[in-house]
Amino acid sequence: MRVSSLVICCLFATVVPAHAGETAWQELAPGVQLRLISSGTVDAAGSALFALEIDMPDTTKTYWRVPGETGLPIDLDFGSSVGISGYEIHWPMPTREAGKGVLDYVYYGHTILPIELDVGDPHGIVDVTATLGICSEICIPAQARLTLPASDGDADGGNALRIRQAMAQVPIAWDQGAEPAGAVRIAEDGAAIVVEVDPSVVDPASLIVAGDLEAPLFGAPQKSPQDDLVVLPIVGKTIDSALEGMEVELSFMTPMGAYEVSRTIETGGDVAANDSGH
Repeated sequence: MRVSSLVICCLFATVVPAHAGETAWQELAPGVQLRLISSGTVDAAGSALFALEIDMPDTTKTYWRVPGETGLPIDLDFGSSVGISGYEIHWPMPTREAGKGVLDYVYYGHTILPIELDVGDPHGIVDVTATLGICSEICIPAQARLTLPASDGDADGGNALRIRQAMAQVPIAWDQGAEPAGAVRIAEDGAAIVVEVDPSVVDPASLIVAGDLEAPLFGAPQKSPQDDLVVLPIVGKTIDSALEGMEVELSFMTPMGAYEVSRTIETGGDVAANDSGH
């Protein structure tokens, strides 16, 4: 991420609620605002749906859970919260950006990132410090502190609907019968991974393979001599032993929506990266 030497903009503010289910907007950069929204209730299992809502121009972006080569990962700190024991960000399917010789995974324009909280005390307080990268012509790290009650007692129907709409863009575990993807193997030349897919179900061009933040990156899908194989180049140098046994998530689009499956990278791919259609 190219950070302006003139504007290392780390905005930090405590925001008081503007409405029962939302904080006031916090300006992160010119034309970019952030707020925390809530469905307003905690369910019987102690789960509550919140979300970061980012209002930004269509030409401005922030980053997915694996930001890529130049992006800044989103970091959430709930350490000052009361009655909150854990959280999970539910990441909508991102856009793969592979221009200018770099690979990033991004969200452009208005974005809602759902967050599922484990609430031990419905009278608790959600107090989160969010740090994220905001990029247009320049990239800046931005930070804001946002606070809401863990529960309002009454549902906020409008925000609950908007969070559910964002959740509909989140890949879910495959539950439609026969597996849409098979093994993930290291290509014979070590320059790519090869993924078995059912092309009648999986849109090969949509396939994203990602590990954790420390894992190597895998590039845009490329055609292979076989319709049921997709080749993804390894971005940067690595060795086969570093990849073998690595757990990765495969995210992809289907006619039924976005899904994901987990796989372990194996050795033994019989396709080389230079055998692909590129």
